[in-house]
Amino acid sequence: MNPRDVGALGQQVLDAVGTVVVGKRGPLELVLAGILAGGNVLLEDLPGLGKTLTARSFAQALGIGFRRLQFTPDLLPADVTGSFLYDQRSHDFTFRAGPIFTNLLLADEINRTPPKTQAALLEAMQEKQVSVEGTTYQLEPPFHVLATANPIEYEGTYPLPEAQLDRFLLKVSFGYPEPDEEWEVLRRRMARRREESELRPVVDGPTLLALQAALEDVVVEDSIGQYIVALAAGTRAHPQVLVGASPRGSLALLLLSRAWAALDGRDFVVPEDVKAVAIPALAHRITLRPEMWLRRVEPATVVAEVLNSTPAPVSGALPRYS
Repeated sequence: MNPRDVGALGQQVLDAVGTVVVGKRGPLELVLAGILAGGNVLLEDLPGLGKTLTARSFAQALGIGFRRLQFTPDLLPADVTGSFLYDQRSHDFTFRAGPIFTNLLLADEINRTPPKTQAALLEAMQEKQVSVEGTTYQLEPPFHVLATANPIEYEGTYPLPEAQLDRFLLKVSFGYPEPDEEWEVLRRRMARRREESELRPVVDGPTLLALQAALEDVVVEDSIGQYIVALAAGTRAHPQVLVGASPRGSLALLLLSRAWAALDGRDFVVPEDVKAVAIPALAHRITLRPEMWLRRVEPATVVAEVLNSTPAPVSGALPRYS
């Protein structure tokens, strides 16, 4: 596999998912870039805008295992990771794997479960493994978490801690469709004559792993890397920000920029790739000062200001690390 293969197959996956999720090519490209970069994606948007459908469609198009876990206030960590049960036949305890043992886990309404259960995902999202009662179990690659959250209804919810938000490679929102797009959704539903939609796999698990490995061949020139660092540092120095993006944020920006370039069929990153993914990669990683909520300042606005104030590089030199 090479980056051009990533671009060709990636567009085929997007075309397949686009037959079900109508008119959201840009957000779908961001979700796929997050998966190709090996990360986890937070889908934060209003109910009924296709978040669950997006996760299921990507699992079908990518040909990987899929499980959906509905997060509720009474969900326990063992309901996520699994637990040991006593087997009367063998007179011993055996491990029963939880729904996290899959390739693509949809953590539906992740902010509706207590922090203790939310934290059950931390090790899996970062280390690709699960520890239960002192025993560590490796998760079969590829493994990704697509979590959904409702940004307006806060009654009975538990906000995600900053440490867990930082584990998501990017945050994506879809927004309402245009009238023509919404009518197309209704038209396709009538044409299907059933509620469910099925997609044929475009790739499979081993092919997805090969696509992810091909991103290592996407080169990043030094000035581009320094531009990424400057953007992350700019969020820390912004007067409206209490806590800026960590080095994990700049690393996420690097990985997503490489994936975005590969989806465009290139084996090198340009400043426009960085700009395209900067807000999804950094906005959820910064904490604004408490008084900013009175002014209705959004983290995305802060990242946009940092983008506008940070000069982009124009160098065409080769990367020194290679």
